Amino acid sequence: MTTLLWVIVPYVCLAVFVVGHVWRYRYDKFGWTTRSSQLYEDRLLRIGSPLFHFGMLGVVLGHVMGLLIPQSATDAIGLSPSAYHTIALVGGIPAGAATLAGLAILVYRRRATGPVFSATTVNDKAMYAVLGTVIALGIWNTVAGSLFHFGGEYHYRDGVSPWFRSIFYLQPEPDLMADAPLGFQLHAILAFVLFAMWPFTRLVHVFSAPVGYITRPYIVYRSRDERPDAATGTRAPQRGWERPELHKK
Repeated sequence: MTTLLWVIVPYVCLAVFVVGHVWRYRYDKFGWTTRSSQLYEDRLLRIGSPLFHFGMLGVVLGHVMGLLIPQSATDAIGLSPSAYHTIALVGGIPAGAATLAGLAILVYRRRATGPVFSATTVNDKAMYAVLGTVIALGIWNTVAGSLFHFGGEYHYRDGVSPWFRSIFYLQPEPDLMADAPLGFQLHAILAFVLFAMWPFTRLVHVFSAPVGYITRPYIVYRSRDERPDAATGTRAPQRGWERPELHKK
């Protein structure tokens, strides 16, 4: 069971994550979208979306720091374990609370607004349930485990973090995770399940960075006047503002 949960399941989920994204990009490009529902309702969206996305940004940065950066690296720069713990609590708890609050608002909006609910797929409903549980467990582990030491003191950087890195080193150490408290185990296994679900839900939009929006003009005005300088003047157009060729009959 230890090998199944902490070696086989993570690798299967990561394989589905990678292959699933490749498959969807090749065969479902038009479905690679968030299926925006802003036209149906935007009051709750303006509140819940920033809370969720900015909170999630803090959560991801915290996990990168806690899981990918070994304790030896932070010790080498003079950051003591107690200082690291304080930074993790001060940054992690507000970020997790904002993420959970934003998700709750978005889920309520999706359920309470008829057209938005109709546009929600079964995969997305399952994804919201798993994502909300993962976030709630993360907050529980931080508050109950790290802050109040509920169930005993546990240092995840000595167990969860080395196990997580060992998965990507292709030298898994399942015993490290087998000794972790139940809250951390559930958080980890559901996080990998979320990775497996990722390619088949609206979460794929995370990998669609609109880089071109930085230089793309807001509106391209097209003149009906066939004089070359009627719309553009005598100055050379900037990139992205080139005047389109007039269609000739």
